[in-house]
Amino acid sequence: MSGVLAMDAGQTGIKVRLSVASRPDIDAVFPGIRTHETLQPQLAEVARLMVERTGTRPDVLAAGVSGLTDRESDAGQLLELVRASGVRQTMLAHDSVTSFLGALGDVSGAVVAAGTGVVALGVGRHRVARVDGWGHIMGDAGSGYWIGREALDAVMRAHDGRGERTALTSVVREKWPDLESAYIALQAAEDRVSLVASFAHPVSELADTDTVAARICLRAARELAATVTTALDRTAEADDGPRAVCAIGGVFHSRTIHDRFIELLHESNPDAHLEQPRGSGLDGTAALPQLAPTHPLLSRVSQAG
Repeated sequence: MSGVLAMDAGQTGIKVRLSVASRPDIDAVFPGIRTHETLQPQLAEVARLMVERTGTRPDVLAAGVSGLTDRESDAGQLLELVRASGVRQTMLAHDSVTSFLGALGDVSGAVVAAGTGVVALGVGRHRVARVDGWGHIMGDAGSGYWIGREALDAVMRAHDGRGERTALTSVVREKWPDLESAYIALQAAEDRVSLVASFAHPVSELADTDTVAARICLRAARELAATVTTALDRTAEADDGPRAVCAIGGVFHSRTIHDRFIELLHESNPDAHLEQPRGSGLDGTAALPQLAPTHPLLSRVSQAG
C-alpha cells in the first residue's frame, strides 16, 4: 500500500504524518533534529521507525526542515537512504516553504514566522523571495531572541546609568541576582540562544506599564512589518490584486506587537489583508506533492525520484 510520509522537522521535535488512501492519517512525534549530526540519516531513521510502527511502505517522503541549508538539501541522498522503506520519491524544503503552504495554501502573499528566530517568505505568480531567517548573529530582526537581547541591553544600560530605569531589571535579577556577572554566565550557557529569547515573554507582559518594554515591542513590530513588506514587494506583479499576509509564531502573541504590526502593514500595503493560518507546517509539508509542476515554490524544493 502506497502513501505520503510528511515530516515537519525542527530542533524541538519531528512531527510526522502518514497519509494513505482510504485510511485515517497517522500522526506521530519524534525527538528533534540534532544539529551536530548529519540531517539525512536522522530523517531516514524516522521513516524506518514509521514503517515498522504502521506496516505501511510510503512511496513519497516529503520533509520541511527548520534551518535547512543548501549543503543538507540533497533529496537524492535522502532517497538512497530510504529506498529500503519503499520510498520512491523524496522532497526536501526549508520550513519557510512548508510554513507558507500550511498557513496560506496555494495563493499569492507572504507569511512571516516569528519565534526564537524570524523568517518570511513571499510568493507571487512567478517569483519567490525569502527575507531574513539569517540567525541571531546576522539577522532575525524582531524575533524572540532579538527582543530578549534588547531587554538585556536595556537592563545593563539602566544599571550603568546610561539608560532609563525599567521593570525589566527585576525580571533579569530573578535569573542573575548579580547583574555584573550575568554576561559571564550567559556566554557560558549552552542554551544561551533560547535563554535570551525567554526574556521576550516578560517584555511583552510589561509593555502596558513599562516604557522601555513598550519601545522594544514597538521596534520589534516595525522590524517584522518591514520584513513582510519586503517579501511582498519582491514578489509583486504590476496587476496584482489584494494579497494575503499571515503572521505566525509566539512573538505575535504579544498584543502590542501584533496590533502595531497590523497598523504598519496597512500603512505600507493598504490592500494587504491579514489572514489566520489555515493549517500547520506539517499540513504544508503534506501538500508539497500536490503542487503543480509550474508552481513557483517548487524552485525552492529539492526533489528526487
